[in-house]
Amino acid sequence: MTLLTSWATTLESLSFVLLVGGIEVGLSHFPFFACLSSEFRLLSSILGFSYSLIWFVVTVLHITQCPHGPFLGRFETVIFYWPSLLCLSFLLGRFLHMAVKSLRVHLGWVPQTEEKPFLEFHQAEHVKQLLRKPPLQEEKKSWFQTRIYEWDPCFQFPSRMIGTVVLAFICLYLFIVTEFCVFVYLREKLDVFEGTLENYIASVNQTGTLTPVILQVKELMNVSKGVWLVTILPASVTCVSYLFHILACYRKHMKRLWAGNRLFLPLKFHSPSSSGSVVAIARYSGWQIAYILWGYFIIHVMQSLLGMVIMYSLVLPIIHNQGLEMLHGLGIGILTVSIVLGLMVVQVWIASSFFLQPKMSATDKQKPLALNNRKAFHNFSYFLFFYNVLLGLGACLSRLLISCILGTWLIARIDRTIMQRGYEGADMGFGAWVGMLYVDHYHTNPVLVSFCHILIAGHRERRLQQVIKYGDLNQSAGARVSPRARTRWLLLQTLINNPRLVMLRKSKPDHGSREFIQILLTCSES
Repeated sequence: MTLLTSWATTLESLSFVLLVGGIEVGLSHFPFFACLSSEFRLLSSILGFSYSLIWFVVTVLHITQCPHGPFLGRFETVIFYWPSLLCLSFLLGRFLHMAVKSLRVHLGWVPQTEEKPFLEFHQAEHVKQLLRKPPLQEEKKSWFQTRIYEWDPCFQFPSRMIGTVVLAFICLYLFIVTEFCVFVYLREKLDVFEGTLENYIASVNQTGTLTPVILQVKELMNVSKGVWLVTILPASVTCVSYLFHILACYRKHMKRLWAGNRLFLPLKFHSPSSSGSVVAIARYSGWQIAYILWGYFIIHVMQSLLGMVIMYSLVLPIIHNQGLEMLHGLGIGILTVSIVLGLMVVQVWIASSFFLQPKMSATDKQKPLALNNRKAFHNFSYFLFFYNVLLGLGACLSRLLISCILGTWLIARIDRTIMQRGYEGADMGFGAWVGMLYVDHYHTNPVLVSFCHILIAGHRERRLQQVIKYGDLNQSAGARVSPRARTRWLLLQTLINNPRLVMLRKSKPDHGSREFIQILLTCSES
């Protein structure tokens, strides 16, 4: 009980420390975002440039004072901090561009640019593309466009997705470098331990009872170090490809939602809660980076285990002059699997040839699902029952193995669930992905934004026409309008738009005025 209490206290203090650390990092970097998004462009650009320059100078001083390190040796600090220098250089250039642009506007050298339009260009092009007739013959696509990615000028990724992917790249790079430093440290410790084992073997002249075990341990350590080092590259390439694939899946899923297609989502996610979706879009960026980092580590471990299996089953037997025994065992295994798969194929062929009724039409692709020769089918099922029990044991293990492999291989893919059907709600990462998709869908749907743009533009145009019409009353060349009638008309319009002003006006004794006031009061209450 005391141990559980201590563990709970430790976790509570750790979560509090992480929260405080996250707030500290957020506060130290908040001025960058505040200066980038401020309306006072000239002042914010100067302050942002100064703040970025301070960070850049401090980082350069830290690198020059301590350029080397204990793990990677020369230029270890440069290897860790060059992404920060690159980002700070980009911010310096961005703030300098903002300052020059704002200064030219302030001095009147160039006209002030308009604000960001409500309907962006790519959204308008997407709606135009929907309204055009599809071409009679599609353009021939290249191998890259068909198999990997096709550029769409009518789609633009939000800055949140681009920033998340860039930050994930940087975090993945730093994680890999840190993992390599830990690997170098552990390799040095293992080398010391291996030297101790060699000294022991030399002291007993390789005749001790533990000598074979020690040699196997040395071989295990050497193989583990080599496999772990070699699998860094494929694990890194896998996670980097996942980041690009996530962008492609984002575009594909958003287009499906714009078209009203939700069949690619599980049934539970067809109508998510609004509050859950808002929280999901706030969580997505952080969770995506965390999933990529954990995914890299787990994929690296799994690939290392696979490499160990290959080394001990194929490579080491050849090195130890046991190639014939290895080929003999490999041949038996391949033959066993071939026999099992062949019997499964034979069962399907027998079922198709003898236990199904013939096709009703020559154009049918397959026979109808209608049994034929039922007695023979029952005998067939009976005699294969015992074999299928044994076959099911292997099929169950293969199902478990395949699930583990796919689950660990796709653990970094937050855009798809690794849970079985009906249990997708337990996948919190996939829930964050779906909630983020819905928020972006409801706020950036090109058809919806175009419709709102048309309404806003029409409303502004009508208001402008009314202002022009009222401003030209004095200059009208048509029928004469007395100033009193014009004043009373404007008064009526004002009272209709603001019915509560009627209570502040003097009441008149005539019946028509009281009836008019009553109508306006009724409008005010409604």
